[in-house]
This record gives sequence, structure tokens and C-alpha cells, in this order.
Amino acid sequence: MNEAVGIIGLILSIVGVIGCIIPGLPGPPLNLAAIIILKLFFGDKISTFMLILFIILAIAVTVLDYAIPLLGGKLFKASRAGIFGSTIGMVIGIFFFAPFGMFIGLVVGAIIGELISGKTKVQAAKAGAGIFVLSMAAIVLKLGVSLTMSFYFLYKLITISGSQFKFF
Repeated sequence: MNEAVGIIGLILSIVGVIGCIIPGLPGPPLNLAAIIILKLFFGDKISTFMLILFIILAIAVTVLDYAIPLLGGKLFKASRAGIFGSTIGMVIGIFFFAPFGMFIGLVVGAIIGELISGKTKVQAAKAGAGIFVLSMAAIVLKLGVSLTMSFYFLYKLITISGSQFKFF
């Protein structure tokens, strides 16, 4: 039973880190789920303060993941078509030349969306670059939080494994 808890948590942590890069996978919430599982099974070994902190961070970074690119689009005067194009381009890019296609698709989709909306090539390029930079910032932010939660999970799992079950 205890080994199953550790394996499920490890899988959630790994998929959570991958989910920071691949759209559609909720990275930080999956990492948080791994920590919650440890808290449920080994409550006295997991700090309630850290759990609350990770809940707040997961919620904040998930909200910011959606807000940062939109704010960036507004900051760089991107149209709705540009923002929509960046999203479509990113999803299409996942299937071609993954994972780099995702980033290329993000920029190309934003530029195409801007051109369709009637912007000049220079305006479209600025909006595409702005959406790209701020989308990358959101990914880095999510990745930092997810890696922190993964390291905390692994540290606690190793600590617990020495006293309650033989996982490592």
C-alpha cells in the first residue's frame, strides 16, 4: 500500500513537470495532488504550512498561466485574432517538431492572427514576439513551482521511506 502511494505520487510529479510545457496537462495541480496524497497517508510527516503554501502557489501560478499571455497581448497591442492564433499555433505545433514546434507555432500563429486582423507586418511581429516572451515567462514560472513541489515531494518520500516503508 505504501509503495503504491509513492509510485502514484511519483507519476503525478513527473506528469506535473511535463504538464508545465505541454498545454492541456495541468502541471502544478498534478504536483500538488502528489503532495496531498502524502499528506493524506502520512499527515504527521508533511507540514500543513507547506501544504497551504503549495495550494496558494498552485492556484496563483495556474491563474497567471492564463493571465500573463493575455496581459502580454494587451501590452503589445495584440488583437483577439492574434491571441487566438497563438493558441491554435501552439496546439498544432505540438504535433509537428515537438516540443520546439509548440514554440514556433505560438509565434507563427500569433503573427498570422494579427495579419488576418489587418495589422501591418511590423505590428504583427511585435505582437507575436510579445505573446511569445510572456508565454515563455508563464511556462518558466509554472516550471519553477512544479519543480519545487516535486523536490519537496521527493524529499518527503525519501524521508518517509526510511521510517515507514521500503521504497528506495
